[in-house]
Amino acid sequence: MSWIDFFKASYQVMAANKGRTVLTTLGVVIGIAAVIIVFSAGASISQLVVGQVESFGTDIIETEIKVPSNKKGNAGEFESAGALATGVQITSLKLKDMDDVSKSDNVKAAYAGLMGQEIINYRSESRKAFLFGTSADYINIDKSQLAAGRFFSETEDRALANVAVLGSKMKNKLFGDEDALGKVISIRKEKFVVIGVMAEKGAVMFMDFDDYVYIPVRTMQKRVMGVDYISYMVHQLKDVSKGDDTAEEARFIVRQNHQITNPDKDDFRVVTMIEALKSLQTVTNAVTWLLIGIVAISLIVGGVGVMNIMYVVVTERTAEIGLRKAVGATFRDIMRQFLVESVMITLLGGVIGVALGWGASYLIAITAKNYGLVWQFIIPAQAYVVALCFSAVFGVLFGLYPARQAAKLDPIEALRNE
Repeated sequence: MSWIDFFKASYQVMAANKGRTVLTTLGVVIGIAAVIIVFSAGASISQLVVGQVESFGTDIIETEIKVPSNKKGNAGEFESAGALATGVQITSLKLKDMDDVSKSDNVKAAYAGLMGQEIINYRSESRKAFLFGTSADYINIDKSQLAAGRFFSETEDRALANVAVLGSKMKNKLFGDEDALGKVISIRKEKFVVIGVMAEKGAVMFMDFDDYVYIPVRTMQKRVMGVDYISYMVHQLKDVSKGDDTAEEARFIVRQNHQITNPDKDDFRVVTMIEALKSLQTVTNAVTWLLIGIVAISLIVGGVGVMNIMYVVVTERTAEIGLRKAVGATFRDIMRQFLVESVMITLLGGVIGVALGWGASYLIAITAKNYGLVWQFIIPAQAYVVALCFSAVFGVLFGLYPARQAAKLDPIEALRNE
């Protein structure tokens, strides 16, 4: 028999037992659909995260504080964690560090960042809000837009001016449809004049900047929090191609300021956005393949189901196998016949699973967009390749033993089952 004859014979058997074929393929369908969904979600999440990072701009380097990564606080064991982590507070990053790094030939502009949470009062309205103390250049580097008014200036920052710019959501919470410009709000008994309202931006890296209150970083330090440190600083580069060199220069400057001679004991971390993007993509790819490994378990379950059914088929067709061997069918012919049937079953399940996974991924994308996420419907080509390869390979693996058992049957003993 030719390969075409094998496929025709397998099709006839599957068509004659439609119910059994459907039930056999069900486990494979679910597993392959899960593979498509995981690949699609992984690619979409990767695009979402990359888009969020790129919204900050790829022409920047960020320097942030680091804290000990364990409770013992062993020297040199640090991890990034913002201002607080494991009960340890790092307060060594200062505005002087930002100013010194800003003197680099490749630095165009810079801003500092200091976060806090306070009660904001306006007349009878009180709202808990995130305060973001930053520098005047933030509005330009971050490419944010103003809906009304203006952002504060460098002069106002250095003069510790009590001025504030509201995120769009915070403006609506405090003032509703009322014009906020020129109004006075209270933060820790300090009066702040609202000079601007930010345009709606949406959540970026899971932070809702629309719900923030922006004030000058020095005002935040001295008049609100009573501190002299910052959480992080951002420097905009003139030439992105020199980003690694500028980052290394920043490390050297900050180490000098902090009197650090051993790089393993850095209490800060400098990272370029290119590095951040590569790290995020590595993480998302690793998570995707980890989930694929988990999904493979469901495929194994489906494959076991295929193997069991193939055993039933061999038992039902023992007499047929004996007859074929009696008229000249070889061990290889019987093996091929049953392997083709097994592979056709799993490939059918694979094709249906791909279609089901495609539809489910599309629905996930629509749902995510309805919740305001910038979610792209993506199914990478490798998803189809992996899904169909899994189907074929599992068909061979789980059909091999039943096919071998069928091929080993003695024709005389097999014909006695007639």
